[in-house]
Amino acid sequence: MLPLGFLAVFFAWPVLAIITLGLREGGLDTALTSSDTWDLVAFTLGQAAASTLIAVVAGLPVAFVLARCRIRGLGLIRAAVMVPFVLPTVVVGLAFRAFWPDGGVVPIVLANAFFNVAVVARTVGGLWAHTDRRAEDAARALGASRPRAFLNVVLPALMPAIGSAAAVVFLFCATSFGVVLILGGARYRTLETEIYLRTVELFDLSGAAALSLLQFTAVLAVLLLGGLARRRRETALQLRGREELARKPVGGEWAVVGVAAAVVVALFTPVVGLVLKSLSTRDGWSLAGYRALASTGDRGTLAVSGLDAALNSLRTATDATAIALVVGVFSAFVLIGLKRSGGRLAEALDTALMLPIGVSAVTVGFGYLVTMDALPGDFRTSPMLVPLAQALVVTPLVVRMVLPVLRSVDERLRQAAATLGASPARVWVEVDLPIVGRSLVAAAGFGFVVALGEFGATSFLARSDAPTLPIVIARLMSRPGALNSQMAYAACALLMVVTIACVLLIERLRVPSGEEF
Repeated sequence: MLPLGFLAVFFAWPVLAIITLGLREGGLDTALTSSDTWDLVAFTLGQAAASTLIAVVAGLPVAFVLARCRIRGLGLIRAAVMVPFVLPTVVVGLAFRAFWPDGGVVPIVLANAFFNVAVVARTVGGLWAHTDRRAEDAARALGASRPRAFLNVVLPALMPAIGSAAAVVFLFCATSFGVVLILGGARYRTLETEIYLRTVELFDLSGAAALSLLQFTAVLAVLLLGGLARRRRETALQLRGREELARKPVGGEWAVVGVAAAVVVALFTPVVGLVLKSLSTRDGWSLAGYRALASTGDRGTLAVSGLDAALNSLRTATDATAIALVVGVFSAFVLIGLKRSGGRLAEALDTALMLPIGVSAVTVGFGYLVTMDALPGDFRTSPMLVPLAQALVVTPLVVRMVLPVLRSVDERLRQAAATLGASPARVWVEVDLPIVGRSLVAAAGFGFVVALGEFGATSFLARSDAPTLPIVIARLMSRPGALNSQMAYAACALLMVVTIACVLLIERLRVPSGEEF
């Protein structure tokens, strides 16, 4: 009942309220018959498709290195690829803005691809590590060139993982908010940013609700396709069984390693550019932006100081992570139990748990504004509203990290402990916890950095006297003044340092189990 109740109150209810509002106010008819709406849809899908293609092409060489190569610095490569995925969207937006000050379609597409190379590398690499080399070696022995052996033998075996990764990447790119808001400005808008614009600036609630309904329908369709691809990937992993040992690259494989290295360097180029931007002023190198974080900015731009916003972000992310861990672990146990029963309820619940990661965070935040006043004491003013919204985004990621490890626990261990008189709670403490403990800590770190940088729903829900650091960064960049800009880049650099530290911790504690994230 815990995961179902959490989803019902903090996801299904707000989203259904948005759908009802769109239908009741008549905005849906206007939205569907407007050419501007379909221009938004075309741009949203087009930039998402382009970003997905780039992410897949860039991620495949990295997946090969992670799965098949035994070289020095492999752990560093794995961590380096993971860093962009968990960076806050405002940080990535400003990093690319340092290279493209005027924004545009190209930086939007590249920034979204930058985020998601890790999804392709980790998802495809997880399956690639289990594929048998002998079929490829046999094709080579029969005269096939290395590219032909890859296209005819390896690529078909990897398609379940590539399809699963592409679906997830497409969802992330289609619902990208912070990147499009910063790099697109008023010229380029997606459904996500248009919903925000109509709600916050135009107060067109019916139009925003109609667009939310349209986006939700598209996301649900892609999520169902992604679920099908993920099940095919899990089946492929089960069929292959034993993990193939990596080896030192030979011959033409070194060229693929070189391409993967170039991808990693390209991923860190915006990161390095952002750090340099935070230290660069008109008068030369300076720490003025970092020192100014103790103030409220040029001419009192902020309601609180940057340091107060950072502390508020840490508190909010901690609360969100705690909530997500509780709900995520319970959800994982429920999914395992339902899977053993053989019914389709497990697949339905798994899809429902993944919906929040694909549905617009702006839509969810908008739904909270519409519905949460019905809870006792007008819950819209509660300080827990932002952590709950962030936990909704983090919970699916926790499930995806913990579930494969819990599935690997031998059921006979649990049965033996129960036979000897252990209660279910003691079985969890004595059997499950020691096995999944490392994954729980890794999931907590992963969830923390995702919550720390969440911007979509938080931009709707954060109170003016308690903003998070991403909200402060966006506000600083929207105000004139060189000091405000320096503060924004300095705050981005601090967020990035915290993110990198958490990623290094995650990689140290990671349990190789085929998880997607």
